[in-house]
Amino acid sequence: MTDDSSQSIILFDGVCNFCNRSVNWIIRRDPTGYFRFAPLQSRAGEALQERYGLDPRALDTLLLVEGGCVYTKSTAALRVVRRLRSPWRALYALIAVPRPVRDVAYDSFARRRYRWFGKREECMVPSPKVRERFLVD
Repeated sequence: MTDDSSQSIILFDGVCNFCNRSVNWIIRRDPTGYFRFAPLQSRAGEALQERYGLDPRALDTLLLVEGGCVYTKSTAALRVVRRLRSPWRALYALIAVPRPVRDVAYDSFARRRYRWFGKREECMVPSPKVRERFLVD
């Protein structure tokens, strides 16, 4: 495991179709390669969750490890968009909405994502073009 205090790592549900599409969407809008990625279900993802005292069975949230801190749910998503190309970074203004309100909407979507978008049997395999942005087990 690398020292993650100097990296920004997005941990995502690797079997969730919506989550996989979101990772690809982020990659296309992050030309500088600011973010690295790991499925929550991977050894690297589980090790990061353990390091930060998180429950590795809780797969209903996006996690962002940035600057040695962990952000979850809507806060993680908003901190991600603030690093992307415009116009997406403007969505960071939603951080002004109280976190409990944002997280109610986030949780509602997270509960339905498999039903709406489906899920895979296994975690995604990144293409060779972006493989170096994924933490390997």
